[in-house]
Amino acid sequence: MHDIDIVIVPPTHDLGDGFKVRRALPSRQRRMVGPFVFLDQMGPHVFTPGQGLDVRPHPHVCLATVTYLFSGEIMHRDSLGVVQPIKPGEVNWMTAGRGIVHSERTGAERRQAGSDLFGLQCWVALPRAVEESDPAFAHVGVNELPFIEDTGVSARVVAGSYWGRKAPVPTHSDMFYVDLTLQAGARIAMPAEYYEQALYIVEGSLDLGRDGVFEAGQLVVLKPKTEVILRAAGPGATRAMLLGGEPMDGPRYLSWNFVASSAERIEQARQDWRNGAFPQVPGETEFIPLPETLGKPVHYP
Repeated sequence: MHDIDIVIVPPTHDLGDGFKVRRALPSRQRRMVGPFVFLDQMGPHVFTPGQGLDVRPHPHVCLATVTYLFSGEIMHRDSLGVVQPIKPGEVNWMTAGRGIVHSERTGAERRQAGSDLFGLQCWVALPRAVEESDPAFAHVGVNELPFIEDTGVSARVVAGSYWGRKAPVPTHSDMFYVDLTLQAGARIAMPAEYYEQALYIVEGSLDLGRDGVFEAGQLVVLKPKTEVILRAAGPGATRAMLLGGEPMDGPRYLSWNFVASSAERIEQARQDWRNGAFPQVPGETEFIPLPETLGKPVHYP
């Protein structure tokens, strides 16, 4: 391949009742793209009345989570006392810093009526200088995000900056995260603005010229500092998330819900969760226990 480093086809996991998740990052082929250390596709899924998403309270340290939906709604609660529904096109950016706990559930009204859910959740590693910062939460509405529109092309800058437009999301490193839709036959250049760049195809097919056509559910990682032309292969529209950034300031370790620049910090987080030292989420009585089968933290070069 000329412009592509690797193509990741993530496995699909059924979490129960037919709710499926695809994990594109981390993978054996690639651990990180810029600061992105984790990328999950949730759904698409339709919950029948009485069912819904129930991710019980769990902890994070030294990273930021970013939740972005294409359809549906999730109710976020965290140990800062934040209660915030997230809807399509909005951004929930949660900075864990030295430690935060949150839950993600379907709200009562949507659970009663039945609802759909389709979206992505990513984890972004924090630079070492701010890994132990105060935990924080930011919600950015759809109308606050930069929107770019041209013939057959529409794009929303979800976080970071791209194409000269910057989102008002409190990121901590040079990065970009963009929601791009191309109508059949439309094209746009993906410039080499950052050293590490990738694109995750959400819907439709994407034609990358001499490198071929790629389908929904694939993460295409480009070679460093490479510009490509993106074209919707048709017959319908193509939707993709563009993501990446500059390389991180050193390796990262990952274990369960924890990401940090040292294995010792991961071990401390494990002990803190096991010993009940993390703050609690107001209104929640459940939690996800630390898995007993955890091995050593995985080193991400």
